[in-house]
Amino acid sequence: MTKIAILVGSLRAQSINRLLAQTLEKLAADDVEFFYADIDLPLFNQDIEADMPERAKALKAVIKVADGVLIVTPEYNRGVPGVLKNAIDWASRPYGQNSFKDKPVGITGMSGGQTATAQAQSHIRNTMIYLSTKLMGRPELYAQFKVVFDDNKQVQELSKQFLQDYINALVAFIEENK
Repeated sequence: MTKIAILVGSLRAQSINRLLAQTLEKLAADDVEFFYADIDLPLFNQDIEADMPERAKALKAVIKVADGVLIVTPEYNRGVPGVLKNAIDWASRPYGQNSFKDKPVGITGMSGGQTATAQAQSHIRNTMIYLSTKLMGRPELYAQFKVVFDDNKQVQELSKQFLQDYINALVAFIEENK
């Protein structure tokens, strides 16, 4: 059983990135288990990391038990959503207790624009490299909502195989690197 922690970089109830994550989950093999991490956390503050908030401890625990991590992010103003960066900061702290260390990580995301989430993913890649993860380089998945989903939020047939290939590659990468 492969266990994957998912960090969705949006708190919106109708998040298209959560929809993308759930779609990838449905396309994965039956022997893959997904855990959605709660990233609705207080702002990171080094003054309180010694007495870490329970939600931050729970986030670290989800990542710790996972074989790998999938980050699914929107892009806000050509960058990483603050809530996601905040969660990454909590999960990597305190110094010496980085929950991401040596974890295989895949990054993807969806937006309405043509460039999708290329900038946000690039920023997260830089952070993940610094945090000593095993980062999946390819395939990359930069998804534009109207290309992947129709008006009823169903996967368009032309995109289904690409999504299938991505999740299969991620699971194989995690298996090879856990």
